Amino acid sequence: MTETVLSSNGRVVLSGLSSRAYEHPADRSALVALRSLTGFDTVLKALSGFFRERSHRLMYLASAVRVSDRQFVDINAMYAELIEVLDLPERPELYVERSPNAYAMAMGMDRPFVVVSTGLLDLMEPDELRFVLAHELGHVMSGHAVYRTMLHHLVRLSARAAWIPMGYIGLRAVIGALEEWQRKSELSADRAGLLGCQDPDAGLRSLMKMAGGARLYEMDKAAFLEQAAEYDAAGDLRDGVLKLLNLEGRSHPFTVLRAAELQRWVDDGEYAAIIGGTYPLREDDPHASFTDEVKATAKSYKRSIDESADPLIKLGKSVVGEAYGFGQSIFNKMNGARTGGTTATATPPDDVIDIESEDDEQ
Repeated sequence: MTETVLSSNGRVVLSGLSSRAYEHPADRSALVALRSLTGFDTVLKALSGFFRERSHRLMYLASAVRVSDRQFVDINAMYAELIEVLDLPERPELYVERSPNAYAMAMGMDRPFVVVSTGLLDLMEPDELRFVLAHELGHVMSGHAVYRTMLHHLVRLSARAAWIPMGYIGLRAVIGALEEWQRKSELSADRAGLLGCQDPDAGLRSLMKMAGGARLYEMDKAAFLEQAAEYDAAGDLRDGVLKLLNLEGRSHPFTVLRAAELQRWVDDGEYAAIIGGTYPLREDDPHASFTDEVKATAKSYKRSIDESADPLIKLGKSVVGEAYGFGQSIFNKMNGARTGGTTATATPPDDVIDIESEDDEQ
């Protein structure tokens, strides 16, 4: 547990915070694996020079407003405090771009920077904007830009390889996996946003505004979160398939579901534990165990399956459970015949996830 230090505005400074503290298990396991490939990110960063990263920075330098102690002073002070709270080693540049659309993004790999639109500034109150800016800093801390660039290049490559059937199918499988990782990376960044603003209500309000606009007085927190539960349980098997199809090509999870996932993280106590000083440190990142992260990912997906009311997922659970029960009954009969009538209970191997189990702890 780290010693509690407060920022100038009374927020807890998360000294030495590792991005593993807030990364979704599916995101974290992929990042730990990629980070273990020595030199991989260095090569990809070098290659990114061919894909106009420098030109993007020059474009924003020439066409947007760089936040500083002389421009957008209030936002600059907010941004500086977020960097202190999340304990970033370096400050990424922040630009404000004129656009009526509300958006924010983190760009670049060698020298990441953050861009927000004037539409976003008009939409968000200061505490909500703090959540959005910390969300983008979470992307920077995790190095998501490096691996998103890989996805971008693979998408371009798949378009060129469309005339090669097997090559295209293989690329689409890889791209599908990367898209699933990218959606999980957004859940990670939402958690970072909450650690930065340290106001769960503000985080939820910002997501509500991203879904429904500025008329927050017309919305209700409980009703908004109820939509996620209704979406999960809605319809029949056809709707389950449609939900999967609706995710095709999406870089972000649906906003209502993001809000529910963030609220679940708070309710589980993980947010409070980090604010209380219990979190992994950046200095220990090189020693992170990929095996442990894979187990955490499996546990996370298993929990999602167990808690889901989606008809398609429920069918999958039922089929797997019935198949396991059928296999166990055959084992018992064969074992009984071999032992003269005495039966034994089949024990699944250690590397099989027991989908029906209510207790994951070993």
